Amino acid sequence: MNVTLPPDYVPSEDEPFMSDTMKEYFRQKLLRWRAELLRESDETLQHLQEGGMQEPDIADRASAEADRALELRTRDRERKLISKIDAAIGRVADGSYGYCEETGEPISIRRLEARPIATLSIEAQERHERLERTHRED
Repeated sequence: MNVTLPPDYVPSEDEPFMSDTMKEYFRQKLLRWRAELLRESDETLQHLQEGGMQEPDIADRASAEADRALELRTRDRERKLISKIDAAIGRVADGSYGYCEETGEPISIRRLEARPIATLSIEAQERHERLERTHRED
């Protein structure tokens, strides 16, 4: 697929769902998001390598350790997010992107704009969350 996006392109409900242009739009959106997360991850690694534990005050040291732990947890969540982004890019390539894994129905453009890695339609996601809550309460 070799599609050039117009600079002002925004997907709309009026065009055919997952046209080549729309797929390319979401592919580029996912690639930009992935690149941004990787850049932030590199910055975190650099920051952690620079900042040794030279805080003389025990309260400052504890605060710095808590900050580092939070940063590492955030990066771990982002690492998992990158694998979801990679999976979404794979779905763009194989043609299944934008369709609900449960029902096969198209996922709304608004939902994909807000959550480009979505694999379920809003209705299927709500059903899934209701089932999770029911099983959690057992």
